Amino acid sequence: MANRKAASKDASTLLGVVSDTHGQVSYTREAARMLAEFAPAAVIHCGDIGSVEVVRQFARWPTHFVLGNVDDNEAELEAAIRQAGLEFHGRFGSLELAGRRIAFLHGDDSRRLKEEIASGVWDLVCSGHTHERSERREGKTLALNPGALYRAHPHSLAVVDLSTMEVTSITI
Repeated sequence: MANRKAASKDASTLLGVVSDTHGQVSYTREAARMLAEFAPAAVIHCGDIGSVEVVRQFARWPTHFVLGNVDDNEAELEAAIRQAGLEFHGRFGSLELAGRRIAFLHGDDSRRLKEEIASGVWDLVCSGHTHERSERREGKTLALNPGALYRAHPHSLAVVDLSTMEVTSITI
């Protein structure tokens, strides 16, 4: 169950983070329903998207997608993401939101993930791949894996309040 105190915060500083949907529309639909309660300013999907129908579940927010190691249908996913008016970043993405520098990648390239976290360039580095929720600080950087919406127990996602860098984990 989500910590509902974040829902009362300024939505312009809230960032939803999901990963590893693997085409599972029912779990993704439930995640989108729960995210809607927080009304995030944007959403990041850290890869292993799996299907075009998953992309559609995030159309109500500015959503940024990176590919994961099992996203073999890259051209189809890229087309669906762009057609929905969302952002496709290939294998690595970055953005600035609420004054925070954010990087996101799937995490299967563990060397690149470690380098981005250690670089000191980012306030937040988001990744997936392991299907295990984690968060840790390295210097000024918060490294966040929201968990997974498929093949995980429990299924989870995260909401980050970028004003305070507090993470709310949401269990589905």
